[in-house]
Amino acid sequence: MRTDILEYLQSEVYKRCKDTANKFGMGVYYHIEAVVKNGELLAQKYGADKEIVMIAAWLHDIASITDYALYENHHIYGAEMAYGILSGLSYEESKIFSVQQCIKNHRGSIASNRLSIEELCVADADAISHFDSLPSLLYLAYVERKMSIEDGADFVREKLKRSFAKLSDESKKYYKEKYQKVMEVLG
Repeated sequence: MRTDILEYLQSEVYKRCKDTANKFGMGVYYHIEAVVKNGELLAQKYGADKEIVMIAAWLHDIASITDYALYENHHIYGAEMAYGILSGLSYEESKIFSVQQCIKNHRGSIASNRLSIEELCVADADAISHFDSLPSLLYLAYVERKMSIEDGADFVREKLKRSFAKLSDESKKYYKEKYQKVMEVLG
């Protein structure tokens, strides 16, 4: 495991999240941290390459936190940025390609063919991370979007329903209890 690269990426992502150019605020850092944590759990559960999953998880939103104008296609730009970052850290070319594929295919809202278990782990970790960063979703609804109590709760519930629906069937079983508990809290 390349802990040097993982530590560097954590520091770099944190720095970019704190930057005033990051339109998502620090909440996105906690989202990314949750993707890394869940990615590591899923990689272990599914026998995936944990290092590739964790590196891709740190980098999956790198484009959108660096430049909001890249948000719409952040999965494509992020894969390109990952190449530059990881090449500069002398990471193995074949592993960089795997990381790039994970980043390109992490978005549940875009139909893609996930060809590796690592890609599935990153996509599922991204979807389930919203359950770990519930305060960020509430902040988005009530502070950023200035929604009423009822509209904000509906917004968050629907976001979480969509996120859960994006999970693979196996991960739905694994995270079912977490999903049910969070939905109970939201009423």
